[in-house]
Amino acid sequence: MPSAEDVARKAGVNRSAINRTFTPGASVAKETRRKVMAAARALQYRPNLLARSLITGRSRIIGLVAAYLDNQYYPLVLERLCQALQERGFHVLVFIAAQTGVDVERVLTEILDYQVDGIIMASASISGTLAQRCTAEGVPVVQFNRAQDDPRISAVTSDNFAGGQMLARFLLAGGHRRIGYIAGWAGASTQRDREAGFRAGLAEAGRPLYARDTGDYSFSGAQDAARRMFQGRRRPDAVFVANDHMAIAAMDVIRFELGLRIPDDVSVVSYDDVPQAGWPTYQLTTIRQPTEAMVAAVVEVLLKRIAHGDETPTRVCLPIELVIRGSASTPEDRPHARL
Repeated sequence: MPSAEDVARKAGVNRSAINRTFTPGASVAKETRRKVMAAARALQYRPNLLARSLITGRSRIIGLVAAYLDNQYYPLVLERLCQALQERGFHVLVFIAAQTGVDVERVLTEILDYQVDGIIMASASISGTLAQRCTAEGVPVVQFNRAQDDPRISAVTSDNFAGGQMLARFLLAGGHRRIGYIAGWAGASTQRDREAGFRAGLAEAGRPLYARDTGDYSFSGAQDAARRMFQGRRRPDAVFVANDHMAIAAMDVIRFELGLRIPDDVSVVSYDDVPQAGWPTYQLTTIRQPTEAMVAAVVEVLLKRIAHGDETPTRVCLPIELVIRGSASTPEDRPHARL
């Protein structure tokens, strides 16, 4: 295999120019880069990234942990995160874990064995013990779309509380009075904050939550929750389902199993705005997460912490947007009911 010294001789440059040319973000003159790349192609040279990591102490590898990819939101997120990190010269190792703490701990232990420079947790939480180990080893951790009460862990989320509150106000303004909620997984901060905001929005108008069930952020769980909630005679006239993945499941049950009309008999609203939410079959009114901005924030926070290991962990909460489609009655449909 040709060495960096071979490339330097053929290109007529010094050895350091080879390192700069193959280091993402390093400064190198355009003509020098052209000579080096031409020599590398001629010699079929490839830099030894593993050897370089031993010298620099940086692997330029980011560990990315994701849970339950059956949710349509996260394949999109993973694609965007990988693209953003690769554009910054980093390589990505993707690990899939169940939501259970034991599986996440096993996966994170494996990731640390790869000498990663940082870790992104997408829809997964980390224990205090493992957070301490990451801190001790100088490996920063950033959570995407989750947050937990641990000052060592940075997090980027949308404003889940404000989103839940906005949906409550929207349903009340549309004339709904028997309003239900299908919850996500209890261990997720997204579930906690969305429900808290929703209840707060109802309470502003003196309205209690009429019905509640749990879907645990799973498709089948949401189907079962919808069957239980809408089979009775005094069923809700509206429901907030904690994410689009579950809302799609609930809508299928409401329409095709129970024979109810959406939104004539029941309005359905949700959170995320996955691509399927806009399909003609669903036309789901939902809260749009600022996914691109969240991805950019996660990458910036992580790379700053990698570059400055002593930097204080950061919490970022980004604004959301209500996307009104056809799955819910609007205030314009019932002007007499506006609040």
